[in-house]
Amino acid sequence: MKPIKKPLSILLTCLVLIGVVAGVNQLWSCKGDRLPSEVNGTGQSTSSAERNAAFAAQEAEAALDAGEYYESEEERAAELAVTPYENLEQPDELMGSQEFLLFKSQFIISYDVVKLCPYYVCWSLTPERAYGKVQRTDNFHGDPVMNDRTRVETFDYNGSGYDRGHMCPAGDNKNTNKAMDESFSMTNICPQNHNLNTGLWNDLEIQCRSWAKNYGTVYICCGPIFDNDHPKTIGQRKDIKIAVPDRFFKVVLTMGRVPKAIGFIFPNKSCSGDMRDYAVSVDKVEKETKMDFFFQLDDKQENELERECNPGAWGI
Repeated sequence: MKPIKKPLSILLTCLVLIGVVAGVNQLWSCKGDRLPSEVNGTGQSTSSAERNAAFAAQEAEAALDAGEYYESEEERAAELAVTPYENLEQPDELMGSQEFLLFKSQFIISYDVVKLCPYYVCWSLTPERAYGKVQRTDNFHGDPVMNDRTRVETFDYNGSGYDRGHMCPAGDNKNTNKAMDESFSMTNICPQNHNLNTGLWNDLEIQCRSWAKNYGTVYICCGPIFDNDHPKTIGQRKDIKIAVPDRFFKVVLTMGRVPKAIGFIFPNKSCSGDMRDYAVSVDKVEKETKMDFFFQLDDKQENELERECNPGAWGI
């Protein structure tokens, strides 16, 4: 007896029809979930907070793909509190410079005793530092470790037209009273254009705190850039003349599950646009400052991280 093929062909046809119907239903349901920008073909911008949240989700997904997960929010917080690299934020030794290193409780200052400005200030920013309860003091003061010839006082900025611009911001030292007070030491201060200080420089400081919340620890180094050997100076005292920077730099690194680095260079004036317009690679900042950042990393990893400039990867 020959096998009966007709019932089998009918069954196969039914299965195909069921698959087609299910696919159409799926497409129809997805259509209703599309964003307005996808439906009408126009672009839709998102806020920094939304981009940060999206990137945090990416980090979490990467952790799951790697087989890593947290049993509880407490476990996650404990890991975020860990700073696995010691002084990773500090550049390599400056060559041919009269730097004076000042080790504060939560940041390091390399001070230029000629220009009376820091070469750089560096620190590792954690959520505890960024979201502590200590209130801002505004107690600017001369650094007691400096002598009379090199100690800048807050009144030296009076009438200069420049703000007392923090390098390591007060908002990154909200976990202890000592650190908050140290942030107002004049060795942590540079003459800064008011609109820059309250504008994009401040925006970047706030953004760094958001990154600390998302990534656990971010390593930061910033400071002034002088474009010539004879910069403008401020100060009414004969022996205390403070050099006015032409530009400012900041480099940021995170060693989370997706390590990445980025740099920024701002002119010392009112800046238009947003921080993305001033984003550069860390290599670019190194070229402009003659500094070697994150040199403690493996050479291959350092080179890969420092040659990229991808603001989108940082959610900005």
